[in-house]
Amino acid sequence: MLKKTKTILFGGSFDPIHNGHLRLAQIVFEKLSADHLLFVPARRSPHKSELPTPGVHRLEMIRRAIESIPGFSVSDCELNRPEPSYTIDTICYFRKKQGPDTLLYWLIGADQLEDFDKWHNVTELLEICRICVMYRAGYLKPAFERFQSVFSPEHIVHLQQNVIQTPLFDVSSTDIRRRLAGGESVSGMLPNSVVQYIREHQLYGYAH
Repeated sequence: MLKKTKTILFGGSFDPIHNGHLRLAQIVFEKLSADHLLFVPARRSPHKSELPTPGVHRLEMIRRAIESIPGFSVSDCELNRPEPSYTIDTICYFRKKQGPDTLLYWLIGADQLEDFDKWHNVTELLEICRICVMYRAGYLKPAFERFQSVFSPEHIVHLQQNVIQTPLFDVSSTDIRRRLAGGESVSGMLPNSVVQYIREHQLYGYAH
């Protein structure tokens, strides 16, 4: 029996992509023994009101950040899709593109479980991909008992099987944007290629 190909989909604003994103991706990639990991920058985060940096810039920063990492790539499928854009749309796009023999994983943070049962067509989503839940060291491991009245026992088992503890990373895109706008150092937070791109295009108020 042939081994199924494993593809991880990592969605987010990536505004900008930083070393914490890259380390998380590498940890999950290794733990799942995956073949591919695709960054999927969102056109607009459903949890944020402000408009993100134009997709063309975020896409290029990701490309530069991952260009030397084997197995990593980036997709512009969400950036090209009209709003509203749902996770299920992205999963269906990759399911059709990669075929039925690929195991698809969608990464989410443990905080996103709070309203997970209210996601658009969430039951269908659980049928066609595997949700991989990341939780930070020092925090309680996510519990799924409260979903028992919503999801099938099989879906609960799949959720429980793909839980990965990740280290605490003291870096966030929000803090990086603030630092860049204020002329503060972002040393060690971003790949050099991303810093160079931000400098070239004077993003985030960075004009040094």
